[in-house]
Amino acid sequence: MKEILYIEIPTADTTAVCKWLQTEFEPGNGKKMLTPDGFRLRMIENTDDNRNIPEKLPVELSIFVWSVQRTTYLKVFRWSEQAFPQEKQILKMLTTAIRSRFPHQYPEPPTIDLSQESIFEALAPYYPLTVKYFQKMPNGEYDLQRVYWWEQRWRQGVRNPQKPRQVVFSHKGDWEMGNSRPPRPQGVGIRGKWGDRGIRENSFPTTPPPHHPTYDLIYIGGALGVIHAAVMAKLGYKVLLVERLPFGRMNREWNISRDEIQSLINLGLLTPSEVESIIAREYKDGFNKFFDAYVPKQLKAPILHTPTVLNLGLDSEKLLQLCGQKLRLAGGEIWDESEFIKADIYTSGVVITVKDLKNQIDKQASGRVLVDAMGTASPIAWQLNGGRAFDSVCPTVGAVIERGFEPGVWDSQYGDVLNSHGDISRGRQLIWELFPGADEELTIYLFHYHEVNSQNPGSLLEMYEDFFTILPEYRRCDMDKLVWKKPTFGYIPGHFSVGSSDRTVAFDRLIAIGDAASLQSPLVFTGFGSLVRNLERLTTLLDIALKHDLLSCQHLNRIRAFQNNIAVTWMFSKGMMVPTGKFLPPERINTMLNNFFGLLADEPLEVAEDFIKDRFNLLTFNRLALKAAKKNPALLMWIWELAGAKDLLRWLGNYFDFIRHSLISALLSGWLPHFLHRNSQWLENRSPALWLHLLAISYALTTGKGKPEMKKVQSQQSTVHSQESIVKSP
Repeated sequence: MKEILYIEIPTADTTAVCKWLQTEFEPGNGKKMLTPDGFRLRMIENTDDNRNIPEKLPVELSIFVWSVQRTTYLKVFRWSEQAFPQEKQILKMLTTAIRSRFPHQYPEPPTIDLSQESIFEALAPYYPLTVKYFQKMPNGEYDLQRVYWWEQRWRQGVRNPQKPRQVVFSHKGDWEMGNSRPPRPQGVGIRGKWGDRGIRENSFPTTPPPHHPTYDLIYIGGALGVIHAAVMAKLGYKVLLVERLPFGRMNREWNISRDEIQSLINLGLLTPSEVESIIAREYKDGFNKFFDAYVPKQLKAPILHTPTVLNLGLDSEKLLQLCGQKLRLAGGEIWDESEFIKADIYTSGVVITVKDLKNQIDKQASGRVLVDAMGTASPIAWQLNGGRAFDSVCPTVGAVIERGFEPGVWDSQYGDVLNSHGDISRGRQLIWELFPGADEELTIYLFHYHEVNSQNPGSLLEMYEDFFTILPEYRRCDMDKLVWKKPTFGYIPGHFSVGSSDRTVAFDRLIAIGDAASLQSPLVFTGFGSLVRNLERLTTLLDIALKHDLLSCQHLNRIRAFQNNIAVTWMFSKGMMVPTGKFLPPERINTMLNNFFGLLADEPLEVAEDFIKDRFNLLTFNRLALKAAKKNPALLMWIWELAGAKDLLRWLGNYFDFIRHSLISALLSGWLPHFLHRNSQWLENRSPALWLHLLAISYALTTGKGKPEMKKVQSQQSTVHSQESIVKSP
């Protein structure tokens, strides 16, 4: 037998596809003989029994469908070596008819009114399994509302990129913080105008109240925000943290490696014993394996072992509570259950307005700098970057499961870093992650790499229905025996930066961090990994900016967690995305993943881990890319098909920038950091702006290449004006 067709049909209704094949599709040649999963097509003249022996196989086609991952797949096999009459025409007609009858569909979540019905009642007709299992979670109704809210917020941003919801207003003129009377704005008329980066200059700013509190730093977003905020509070700054949820609630779990979490100790935020207390599980190894049943034999890859990649499973809520305690002990405040409404930026300060969700009243606070840590749904990030807020996204769903798996299903000493158990599913290559936690807990994620598209923004609710349907396919379990602890979900963004200044992460007195800045790796690290890896860089530079009042967009935009080597790898994530409305061979993405991860599996362990941890250099990148192309010459054509000419040209810009950065690094990294250390006080006193700029370059040469933190920052807690941050070499 010979396989002559394999296609994915983007529908979960395999029965409907089978019925259509049997009753409506007419091949125009041969005799249809129905089977349970399709039909056999036989030449009419070849029906003699004496031809049904192995030596004389009939000239016949076998067409059948099956279901996995809530998706239908179809294959056609030819029984004999001899081609079926008009075989090519039949296959083409079959494919065309299927694409017409079962096209891609991108369903919309229903519009609901929670004053009339519960979230469970509203969504049950559309997402029955999602409702069923959220009802079994301790705060399931509230969490499902959050999933719905997050998806609606994301869709709004994707579909109106040129008209983002305006939440930041820039006002000309000065205003002394604490003064109830703002200056007369130097506006441009009643309607105002749009300034740079989508920030509007208002003619009639809102008058601040006479007695609102004043801070140095105001953070919006309490997950990643509290880690950064706690460090800055320990430096002596007066900090306010605003969080929409009850503080400490998380919709994701975090994993990291020991060398990366060391930065929390280096900065004095946590002690070694405190770090140990937040580690729920440390793994012996992490596995990377992609489905290869239909991958060419020469491209199949063994399991890639990465024992020190994401090998610490953290108790994220305990980490947040610990950072919250550090923040409060340093004099900071937390306003939780408070939703950000808007920010008014003046020459000498920023005023935020938030809604207290407990009392349904508006509150205001003023500060020197506003830090956006609201993640992918941040309206500030969408406004700053207008039509190009994010280029890609990983819609991610999952859950923390307290217990219920049978013994032997999974060994808690191991993690599943990246895994696929099937081919392209309804226009997505689904990928799993699994990380054991304390006791019998397992945290499991399902996600896919996705190109941001207004017709198809990416759905968390659809993904959750997939998750609850196909989890037993991924890891053997009885769904009704599982004890659910909480859901984990979110949109992890990606931005295909052409250079270090390509993405706007700041405005005057405003800066974005974490997922809102969207500068992280396209492979395995989220905004959490990016923030922790770059925490010393981000806090040290912001400390200098605050001390010397370097708070304009020009200066704050230098404070970013950008890496040139990450920028050049976005083509890998691009290669894992199925363009909206396009059909690819179902095995295509798994073949590409097997091709490249097979090369990593053949490399020394440190090479594979450096690549996945974004620590590779130009020579390593070039060598691996050439080996991948040599092993699979079709790879370049596949990438062209997925990316297109425009994105390939953008990528070439990344690549040449990577070369330029590598050359500069070779020239400067050996002496510039030491020179700056020896002359830090003189440079900072003589020209603070130049000092900030040079130190940002120095960090780009070390932390910006994915290296672990090489410096420690020691600071005395005092008033803002008397702070001195001491940066020491190792």
